[in-house]
Amino acid sequence: MSSDRSKGLTMLQQQMAELEALEKQTLQDLNTVAGTERIAKWKARTVALLTTTVGQREGQTFASIQPGPSFTHDLVEEFTDLVECYRAPLRTLAKQLSQTSPTGN
Repeated sequence: MSSDRSKGLTMLQQQMAELEALEKQTLQDLNTVAGTERIAKWKARTVALLTTTVGQREGQTFASIQPGPSFTHDLVEEFTDLVECYRAPLRTLAKQLSQTSPTGN
């Protein structure tokens, strides 16, 4: 069981690192349209990984996340908000997994 938690935690850390890399690349390129497309593909992979590694419920919960409306008309701010709407739940789930881990990873 702790091995499953460890795998789940490792996978979550990898997905958060990928998300950080996508954000960094997009902000460097200043191409939020391409960045948003890459985030959509990343989200699909992450949902599949969550479902197989952590559980069906967690995968479905992550899949149902939809960014809220934005009224700033600032594409960079809208993109960073999009990234944060996915980053926050991953951090929360990683924290839950690490707290329930008997080894305290």
